[in-house]
Amino acid sequence: MAENELEVTTVSTPTNGAGHDAAAAAEQVSTATTIPMASDEPTDSYSMLEPRMKKVYGAYYKELYYTPERRILDPKVQELVSIAASLVAKCEGCIDGHMKKALALGATKEEISETICIAAAINAAAVIDHSDGAAARLGLSHFPTPRPRKD
Repeated sequence: MAENELEVTTVSTPTNGAGHDAAAAAEQVSTATTIPMASDEPTDSYSMLEPRMKKVYGAYYKELYYTPERRILDPKVQELVSIAASLVAKCEGCIDGHMKKALALGATKEEISETICIAAAINAAAVIDHSDGAAARLGLSHFPTPRPRKD
């Protein structure tokens, strides 16, 4: 594996049998799930997802990022989009993993910088949108934009 490549790790979930209904017990047959990990370090990530949901998430992630015959976006572009989305979502593990993968795919410092600026612009727009909504609900308009006069 390349130094900057995101690893997709297979995680096995132990079965304890306590408190599981028949559907959950059936899911225990296949508990190995492919899920993304940003490093080789042990993690408690995904520990709150039951095995069937890990399986669903792993399949979704694999389909999106690791099924080249179905990919529409270039892999580097896909990772740049993922960086921007990760920044806006404030997902540190996502940012690290997608940044490493983008670099491994040849993303330049300028491409990463522009990606970060796009995420910042979207986040700023979200703040404006939320404050506009609050102003409308509260009947506020502290600095209204002058309307053009009709002559």
